[in-house]
Amino acid sequence: MGVRYRYNGEISDSVGLLISILVRYPEIGTINYEPGARILKFSFMLRGRVSREKLEGFRDQFVKSLATFNLLEQREAQVISLDYHCFEQLAVLEVQRDVGTLSQGEIDLIMTLVRQDFGESLVAEVNENVQEEDLLVQEEIIDHMLESIKREATQKKLIAFREEGRVLVFNKQ
Repeated sequence: MGVRYRYNGEISDSVGLLISILVRYPEIGTINYEPGARILKFSFMLRGRVSREKLEGFRDQFVKSLATFNLLEQREAQVISLDYHCFEQLAVLEVQRDVGTLSQGEIDLIMTLVRQDFGESLVAEVNENVQEEDLLVQEEIIDHMLESIKREATQKKLIAFREEGRVLVFNKQ
């Protein structure tokens, strides 16, 4: 799968990062970048009812897993947060991580944890045409752009989401 950009200017690394993350991980419903706090917010949609007990148990395991990962990587994360909102037939998980210590490996861990506990209830827009090589390229792009965004001084609040097979990115200001 090739990624096509339609834009009348240069694409900043922060925009490219959001696009690449959504292309690589179809389970992520939306991703927000908050430049003031230097935080990425990943949102996952879950079908059906999910008990608060299950969500609380997941939160505890999730935070411990990411803290352990960062300890092993010899990093001290500034923000590791998981929140959820329950609705009638939908739950939304929101993961917040600071950009300064986030890595591609940690994004993979986040995805593994979410898939492991909520795999069948995750709402995802899967593209059947994606090749394994494309996924590996997207991971390299994400890693490169994460490093670049740590140095970038953009002040654009961004939100990216999928709609009918396309990734859309908007400036929220």
